[in-house]
Amino acid sequence: MASEHAVARGLGWFSLGLGAAELVAPRTIARIVGSRNHTKLIRIFGLREIAAGAGLLAAARSAPWLWARFAGDLLDIASVGSVLRNGKKGRGKAIFSLASLAGVTALDAYYAKRMSGNGRMWTHAEASIAVDRPPEECYRFWRNLENVPSFMSYIKSVQTTDDRLSHWVAGTDGAVIEWNSEIVRETPDRRFAWRTTSGSDVWHSGSVDFEPGPAGRGTIVRLHMDYGKAFRSLQPIAKLIGKAPDQVLSKELRRFKQVMETGEVITTEGQPAGRGSGATWLDKIAR
Repeated sequence: MASEHAVARGLGWFSLGLGAAELVAPRTIARIVGSRNHTKLIRIFGLREIAAGAGLLAAARSAPWLWARFAGDLLDIASVGSVLRNGKKGRGKAIFSLASLAGVTALDAYYAKRMSGNGRMWTHAEASIAVDRPPEECYRFWRNLENVPSFMSYIKSVQTTDDRLSHWVAGTDGAVIEWNSEIVRETPDRRFAWRTTSGSDVWHSGSVDFEPGPAGRGTIVRLHMDYGKAFRSLQPIAKLIGKAPDQVLSKELRRFKQVMETGEVITTEGQPAGRGSGATWLDKIAR
């Protein structure tokens, strides 16, 4: 179930549309809420809505922007409430606007809580490792998402449909799950962030940073992931995540380090795990 992502994106588009209307036609918005004044304030609110909408559509994590919308909703309620205190003119429109705002505020608060990292909906995990390769090489290898199965043990395959969209297959011999993912933010050679798309049965988001190491030597790779409760309940991911997701990410980063520094993953028996193609990491980067 990925309805939370769908709602967040819907609220993002709603914010963009409302913000544009408040910027372009503040007097019309003022009449709708029962006030002919405060057009400058309405334009400011419009900028706020546009910022919140852009954040919901572009950010890897929706919860902070949903909380920002919630705070803005409270300001809107206070502003419309002032119309009721200032006389009977426009009172009916103000009451209708307050009722509408109350519904939107409740929706924002509900999904902000559901998608917050400290709520029931999401679990946060992070890990980092030093890799003896330049940041640009580490970035290029990971950013070519079809390389990810070479170091993430539970990823069976990744197929990129364009520069930002990809299809993922994960699991073991016992079970397989699939989802679609999109790149939502990117700084070339340094960082990119992703999240699953609307309609996916599994939902998660994350980011990976490639920072120059001490004295400019090597790379510090930092991986952050937020994944939904349902992600943990699905096999085989549940076995891998368990109760220590940070340890799982650390293990995968160690595999990434081995691939970047030696060209292959070494198993616990001391033998190369093998990647099917026999290509070195330099071959992968050159593609």
